[in-house]
Amino acid sequence: MPKWIARPELEARLRNALRLAPIVTLLGPRQCGKTTLANHIVESIQSRYFDLENPADEARLAEPMTALERLQGLVIIDEVQRAPALFPVLRVLADRSRQTARFLLLGSASPELVRASSESLAGRVAFVDMGGFGLREVGATAMRRLWLRGGFPRSFLARGEAESGAWRRDFIRTFLERDLRSFGIDISARALRRLWTMLAHYHGQVWNASEIGRSLGEAHTTIRRHADVLVGALVVRELQPWFENVGKREIKSPKLYVRDTGILHSLLGAESFEALESHPKLGASWEGFVIEQVLNVVGTRDAYFWGTQSGAELDLLVTLNGKRIGVEVKYADAPRMTRSMRIALEDLQLSHLYVVHPGSARYDLEVRAEAIGLPDLLTEVGSVRKAGTRNIAKSRQR
Repeated sequence: MPKWIARPELEARLRNALRLAPIVTLLGPRQCGKTTLANHIVESIQSRYFDLENPADEARLAEPMTALERLQGLVIIDEVQRAPALFPVLRVLADRSRQTARFLLLGSASPELVRASSESLAGRVAFVDMGGFGLREVGATAMRRLWLRGGFPRSFLARGEAESGAWRRDFIRTFLERDLRSFGIDISARALRRLWTMLAHYHGQVWNASEIGRSLGEAHTTIRRHADVLVGALVVRELQPWFENVGKREIKSPKLYVRDTGILHSLLGAESFEALESHPKLGASWEGFVIEQVLNVVGTRDAYFWGTQSGAELDLLVTLNGKRIGVEVKYADAPRMTRSMRIALEDLQLSHLYVVHPGSARYDLEVRAEAIGLPDLLTEVGSVRKAGTRNIAKSRQR
């Protein structure tokens, strides 16, 4: 396995954003490779790099207008969430009549967590989301490895399972004890670790703060606030429900997933395939892995799950080129059509339903429904998304 893995689609999205906006924020969890990608992009262009975890760079930006207003080319500011006072200055620089510099901000927290960025830079900033390695980047032959270890580069590229597991355990500890402090979060590491571990056991289930609060002996308001921190720090995903008037009582609470399956497996104490295959969260782990890989390709803007109080459900609903696509995830060798899938297909008026399994076989289940392996699914939805992007670009040119 190479020590450098190219990320061409992510790189293309970032380069396009830098062409269109004076300020671009590359958002991703700690240690997912943001700095490596930024350094790769600036190899051939004039740039200046500031790392706000470096005391010297932090001191240089103590007077941000003086430090930044004369710079040209691309200015990269890493771990920007550590200095929210920078955002008003960047707004002024972005509004200059003559642009001499563009700014690439690397952040490990969502704009909702660092609210100043979304308020101060509204209309001036483009956001590019980034996670760990995706399946299309590492190749289909590495799928099991990616699922088990997760996509964080140092975990995925570790020399063995023991080294990978040790890195993830260290990451969890450092993230809770040090990294969250840089976001201005004053919550005990012990409390957040208990919640993160509990969320791992609820991975893929509908979010019920009261139930989790009773298990942890905390008020549901406290649980919600702490969960928002983990969501804002980009280590937990909150997948929103889709609901419309279909004549049925629909679920209107989100689902929560630990975004990286390697971290999930460490929190569950299942760091080998032997342990994972005998763990009760095996199917939920596979579901979360598939969902993250699909969202890595299609984006999160129009992505939901769907469910009714009577038990019908759909793991993922996305809209591509104006058509609704359903994704149902099954950890089975040869999945079959179920009553729940038929209800989702008809009630949601799906253009197509993909039932994703861990194998490679692809076959029709019914009209507009087929079983498919994950690599083939990513190729399929990636092609559809690219076709839509090309059509949008042509319409803009006209």
